[in-house]
Amino acid sequence: MTAGFTITARDVLLVVDVQNDFCPGGALPVPRGDEVVAPINALARNFSNVVLTQDWHPPRHNSFASSHFGRHPFETIEASYGPQTLWPDHCIQGTPGAELHAGLDIPHAALVLRKGFRPHIDSYSVFFENDRKTPTGLAGYLRERGLSHVFLAGLVLEYCVLFSAEDAKRLGFAVSIFEDSCRPLDIAGSLAAARRRIAEQEIAMIQARDIS
Repeated sequence: MTAGFTITARDVLLVVDVQNDFCPGGALPVPRGDEVVAPINALARNFSNVVLTQDWHPPRHNSFASSHFGRHPFETIEASYGPQTLWPDHCIQGTPGAELHAGLDIPHAALVLRKGFRPHIDSYSVFFENDRKTPTGLAGYLRERGLSHVFLAGLVLEYCVLFSAEDAKRLGFAVSIFEDSCRPLDIAGSLAAARRRIAEQEIAMIQARDIS
């Protein structure tokens, strides 16, 4: 992607999980997570198509460490669909922590998609649950609207943003990640591993300045 790339009516910006619990002071804070708000607002003004997403967990979700006796946040268990990182309780439905960051100013966003609401399965990707098979319906929404290039920004780079980018590519969409409009959690080398996956799959990592 080169500087001056022009956004068209076939492009969509997916703003991933910019929620209070992922920002400083939240239940699962991403370092400097709130720094993405201003650049995402600026980016969104270039897109006629914007989708916002929210983690939306019921209480006692299976991905919460508190749901497993003797387990602690950031440990890994083997779920029915594969390895599952255990998290602090976060983004619980109807709580202030699950709300979108108050600084987000994207009134023309046409869809707010909630994920992770099934009690027994987590959902990083905005396209599929963590079994990588159960769809959220977003792919159909984008295709019906004739959208073909998915741009991603938000939280967290090596989890929900990465998984969403991988699934978008697998589904046949063109994919780009605004690296400067994301923030990583970086647990036990997770960021380095994510960068390797992004490079291996030839997913474009671009900067906000790359669009005109």
